[in-house]
Amino acid sequence: MRFLVSEKEFDEIFGRVQARGIAHWADPARRRSGEINHNDGGRGVYFQGPDGHFLEMLTRPYGSG
Repeated sequence: MRFLVSEKEFDEIFGRVQARGIAHWADPARRRSGEINHNDGGRGVYFQGPDGHFLEMLTRPYGSG
């Protein structure tokens, strides 16, 4: 699932991800562990939700940068 969020929402959600020690990646292949990406001039991160689904949160739509 992909979620397009504001910069403020990203900070709030990512803060909770970090506080809970949830593994996160800058890429969907899970090669860049513990990083966020800055694609298209925004920020993006991938992590696994409590139900096991792989989630993506980003602040800029693909191709917008």
